[in-house]
Amino acid sequence: MTIMTARFASILLGGCLAASLFSGPVFALGNDNSTMPTCKKGEIYDQKTKKCVKQQGANVSNENRTDYAYSLAKAGRYEEALAMLDTVKDQNSAEVLNYRGYATRKLGRTDEGISYYLQSVKMDPQYAKVREYLGEAYVIKGRLDLAKEQLTNIKAICGTGCEEYQDLNAAILDPSKI
Repeated sequence: MTIMTARFASILLGGCLAASLFSGPVFALGNDNSTMPTCKKGEIYDQKTKKCVKQQGANVSNENRTDYAYSLAKAGRYEEALAMLDTVKDQNSAEVLNYRGYATRKLGRTDEGISYYLQSVKMDPQYAKVREYLGEAYVIKGRLDLAKEQLTNIKAICGTGCEEYQDLNAAILDPSKI
């Protein structure tokens, strides 16, 4: 009877532990990997109300505006992303500079993008996403030595398993992936 009780208790405990892994809240490591829905031109997605609202007079935070600009850029709406970034009060945050660099690089203005990325790196040297995008810009410019330097920096920040390392490594190995 004692062996059966011990087996039952260990199975029950194991089940509870497994269930707790899947039932707790999920925490993202920053906003770079998540994108929010994009709205029609002239609107912004409000994270609080979870709906699109008129951009003019919208009472949304600078962080919301920054995140939305990134979503616009990821959706290929680069000019709108830059216009949204213009509405952010603090133009000198690492995220704003990174996303401005991303949008300008995607518009074909690689050197301008690199200048924004470098400003962002100065503000936050541990920001892996900006180092990934800076490395991709260097790949576009044919400067694989500088891209590999950014890859080394990313490895020191988050290891080889993080998305930023894997994406930049893939771009270095096959530039057509950018």
